Amino acid sequence: MKRHAFLLLFYLAISLSGLAQKETITPMFQTQEPLTIRLNFSVKEIKKIKSDTVYTTSYLQYKSDNGSWDSVKIGLRTRGNFRRANCTFPPLRVKMKKGDSEKTPFAGNKSLKLVVPCQSPKTYNDLITKEFICYKLYEVISPYHFNTRLVDLTLVDGKGKQAKTYNLMAFFIEDDDLVAKRHKAKVMDELKIHPLQLVDTASLKQDFFQYMISNSDWSSVQQHNIKVLQLKSGGYIPLPYDFDMSGVVNAPYSTVSELLETTTVRERVYRGFCRSQELFEYVRKEYLQLEPSVKNVVNGFESQLNAKEIAGLNRYLDEFFAILKSDKSFKENIVQKCRTK
Repeated sequence: MKRHAFLLLFYLAISLSGLAQKETITPMFQTQEPLTIRLNFSVKEIKKIKSDTVYTTSYLQYKSDNGSWDSVKIGLRTRGNFRRANCTFPPLRVKMKKGDSEKTPFAGNKSLKLVVPCQSPKTYNDLITKEFICYKLYEVISPYHFNTRLVDLTLVDGKGKQAKTYNLMAFFIEDDDLVAKRHKAKVMDELKIHPLQLVDTASLKQDFFQYMISNSDWSSVQQHNIKVLQLKSGGYIPLPYDFDMSGVVNAPYSTVSELLETTTVRERVYRGFCRSQELFEYVRKEYLQLEPSVKNVVNGFESQLNAKEIAGLNRYLDEFFAILKSDKSFKENIVQKCRTK
């Protein structure tokens, strides 16, 4: 009885949050047209700053709807660990004051993540697009997701004659505080929570998603590439991000944990915890119903990726849905592979 009451509260919370979502999405994420911006800073110098509280003052130039250029004052720092240490271009955190961002496309955003390619060749721009697709796929799967927007970025590295200019594909990710606000929830930064303490349906949908894109680089206990939201009902919800190590992206720098006994990130390994057979079947059915929507997301990027890349993504996702459609494969690859500890 208590379980049914809790589930009732949970689904009521989902319904109410869905109604409020549009109102609490900032203007820059209410359109999916790529935003054209310019940044000028020294990559070498900004990578020297190790503190997460020290920002370099700079200006972000952006192209307005009428084609003119304007700028907004920002604070800039690197973020992340692996890409910051191993990539030419580090992921960035962009900070701006409310007074500076008003009447700009960035109004309502105090802090943004900017995901940029690891290196400069065009193939790395394609990897960024694939990671962006992962975020868009999760929007189809769960109402608890980060909003994102593609960016055509001109990066000028350095000053004067020594400066180098790069044309990069990138994307902005909204701050987790905005996601929490949208769902009237709290971000639980310091909380170390076992996956079985998360709301079971939301947790299992996230587990299936990570398996679908073949991503093993996450942990809710350590909050590694997972944020945890606490709803007003008291339930805890996983909020995944950073999918560059996934099989969908298949980045050259991607690595696989020795604990997983696989040799490539393209090989799917189910890392979710065991749940009731009833819940497994419920989420399985829901994913199968979402298959057309998942395919529509991928096919919507035909202008950003060539036909070969789109076909490859669809084939990879077809493999996942084939597992779900087969009782035998579903049992062998997911149900029997779930974790107990």
